[in-house]
Amino acid sequence: MRSVQVIVRVHDVAAAAAFERVGAFSRYPELTEVIRSVTSRQVSEKEEVSDWDVYFRNGILSWSETDLFDRDALTITFEQTDGDFAEFAGVWRLTADGQDCLVDFSAEFDFGIPSLAGILDPVAERVFKETIARVVISIFGGNAAVVGDEAVARAVAEALGTPVTAASGAR
Repeated sequence: MRSVQVIVRVHDVAAAAAFERVGAFSRYPELTEVIRSVTSRQVSEKEEVSDWDVYFRNGILSWSETDLFDRDALTITFEQTDGDFAEFAGVWRLTADGQDCLVDFSAEFDFGIPSLAGILDPVAERVFKETIARVVISIFGGNAAVVGDEAVARAVAEALGTPVTAASGAR
């Protein structure tokens, strides 16, 4: 099992307002070419099922997940129900930080191919981090920065054609 985490600081946006925008998964393909498609179906007020197709290496990763929205705690937990991962689950956490909010994406995944884990897992981890950071920064019109991971901040800045500032890695 491999863990991945990326934190993005969104400037001058309340966590509750950011929560609604982050949770609009079907909009993600508009924000990066890595995400081919996302289709969401509301099951209840707090639950959705979403189907994902994401470009990875020379193919497409596909999966379905259950997404549980807790607006009081400002969390979205997800777990794969079907798809290309042997296991995939995680959580989005949004927290207030002064005038800003922090968007914290954490997940664990396993492709279920132990002989290729040393090759696939590091690549998947990098793709997850860069894609999530790029999506969150794009959602907020660039009014956001990666926290604590200068390599991801640089990769995302390069992909978006924006300068990297020292604040990109600051908490």
